Amino acid sequence: MDAFKAQALSLLQTALDNPTAEFREGQWEAIARLIQQRERLLLVQRTGWGKSLVYFLTTVLLRQRQAGPTLLISPLLALMRNQILAAQRLNLNAVTINSTNYHNWNRIHQQIKADKVDILLIAPERLSNDKFQEEVLSSMAQKIGLLVVDEAHCISDWGHDFRPDYRRIVRVLQGLPENIPVLATTATANHRVVEDIKHQLGDTLNVIRGTLTRQSLKLQAINLASPGQRMAWLAQTLPQLPGSGIIYTLTIKDADRLAHFLKTEGLSAKAYHSQLENEQREKLEFQLLKNKLKVLVATTALGMGFDKPDLGFVIHYQSPGSVVNYYQQVGRAGRAVDEAFGILLKGEEDESITDFFIKNAFPIAANTDTILSVLLADDGNGLTMSDIEKQVNLSRSTLMKTLKFLSLEFPAPVVKKSSKWYATPSALTYKTDPQRIEGIIKLRQQEQAQMAEYLTSQGCLMQFLQDALDDSQSQPCGRCANCVGHPLLNPNCNPEFLQRAHRYLTQTHPKIKPRKQFPPNALPAYGFNGKIKAELRAEVGRALCLWGDSTWGRQIQEEKYTNEHFDATLVGAVVTMIRRWKPQPSPEWVTCVPSLNRPRLVPSFAQRVAHRLGLPFLPVITKVRDTPLQKTRENSYQQAHNLNGAFTVLSQQVLPGPVLLIDDIVDSRWTMTVMTALLKQAGSGAVFPVALAVNSFL
Repeated sequence: MDAFKAQALSLLQTALDNPTAEFREGQWEAIARLIQQRERLLLVQRTGWGKSLVYFLTTVLLRQRQAGPTLLISPLLALMRNQILAAQRLNLNAVTINSTNYHNWNRIHQQIKADKVDILLIAPERLSNDKFQEEVLSSMAQKIGLLVVDEAHCISDWGHDFRPDYRRIVRVLQGLPENIPVLATTATANHRVVEDIKHQLGDTLNVIRGTLTRQSLKLQAINLASPGQRMAWLAQTLPQLPGSGIIYTLTIKDADRLAHFLKTEGLSAKAYHSQLENEQREKLEFQLLKNKLKVLVATTALGMGFDKPDLGFVIHYQSPGSVVNYYQQVGRAGRAVDEAFGILLKGEEDESITDFFIKNAFPIAANTDTILSVLLADDGNGLTMSDIEKQVNLSRSTLMKTLKFLSLEFPAPVVKKSSKWYATPSALTYKTDPQRIEGIIKLRQQEQAQMAEYLTSQGCLMQFLQDALDDSQSQPCGRCANCVGHPLLNPNCNPEFLQRAHRYLTQTHPKIKPRKQFPPNALPAYGFNGKIKAELRAEVGRALCLWGDSTWGRQIQEEKYTNEHFDATLVGAVVTMIRRWKPQPSPEWVTCVPSLNRPRLVPSFAQRVAHRLGLPFLPVITKVRDTPLQKTRENSYQQAHNLNGAFTVLSQQVLPGPVLLIDDIVDSRWTMTVMTALLKQAGSGAVFPVALAVNSFL
């Protein structure tokens, strides 16, 4: 062994704290080619193979040769935290510049200028930050010793809606000297994604590819249609599983609800998603790493790169949209244990959720044309997001995705400066390529269908994943449920657990949280603007269920559009909910949100609820003009403005005591917010919103 390889091997053993450790096949080859040939490499290796060791060891060896720092582009804060800890084991000074540590930015800038930083970790979005470009990237570009693009599949069109700023990396590459080595890493890249990455990073990109099989991972797919069945199965099965693990859900609401249910079943479970503060997420990651939790119920906010070598299981509460997603997530399990489980549960709602994500992933031509016309009409003054919302009936998330998409085109028809968006001269000639977007959507739908095939496959499940990811070394694993010829875990639900899950679902009701801020100038007829004062704000309300849910949701869905009245069973369920809830101060009367479209549906329901509760029903709110359906209004300004001047309150009939304000469906909460303010302005007491259902995607 030559001295160079011996030095690298010694570093590997230090990093792993194992004096007998050896390089895995491909690791030393990648390090040598980066340092000696200064190549551009794409490393496609299974999760847990040790891709991060390649760039850490390469960084140490390059820094010893007086090279500049490594710039590491990484998609998730959880992943960055793991990487910084791993780098410190090699005495590398790894730092990050992100939205959570802005108070350290100046100190980090000074360290970079003084060449005291070995690895700088950034999210791809940082590349679009003007200050970062001017103060850090411009001065660092000619000094970079190694550029690393982690989770490189996000560069491809496959990953566009996940982290579109990955496309900015191409421009970073264009500003680097040609002899700077580049390493892109991923565990999930089929031939199409590899070609897409090569198209972005250049044809000189060489590929080192290994097998994706995982020796310890035991796979099984189970069809459990209703949420209640899956919740019951998890409650009875989790105590039997080794160690601690992750359950992935497709929505934040499901993560919260499932974690809460498992806690009521005596399991140490918590929810993890993007709506939690960064400190909360760090704490949860630490608790899982230290086996303080049995399970973390997470969305994709806990995904790529989260490294817990002894993770005993990964379970999917719903089927993800593609094999790429699934392998990326299930691969968290079993990296350093002899046995780990990867269980996929199939639910009845899976397809509708993934359809929703596919539909909303890319901007349609009409959206881009509308936004560009608004920016062009602005005469170069620039528009904030709030300004655009007033003129364009699109949700904020759609606006942001569309503007981001446009800003990454070349030449870009829009540009962001500070908080404002501007049209560029290219906006005059820009045309959306609908064929490109339709092609990507079609690919997503094919990947969705492929995932459905996995669920019904009779062959080896690991081999199915390998074949889908174009692994040339695929073969039957001999460990999955299909290979051994019987279920690894009992797929049947114990009736007692089913009963408890059903009771939980029918007795646990989504909260309707009050809004706290009126959109600027959206409600001039009422004079409502800015922060909603406490005396005009609603209390926390309740809904019977999620829209379309298997408890009451489907019945509500059907009756809302076919019946003149909601069934008496729904009246009884809402009355039971209110009595169990016991809002305080106790309501003394009932009113409702009126409709000109279905004038009897909600009032008759509210009247029957009031009668069962022994409270007077007073229809004190009147709708004075027709409005488009609230569900057709896409953002907060449009939703609130749609209600401007549309309702009046019969002040002389308003009672001063606390009131239940009843509606059938809650989407944006603006109707409840405005009705509450009008009622309280007219002299009512506390207002408690009550609804049959809330939108499950909120």
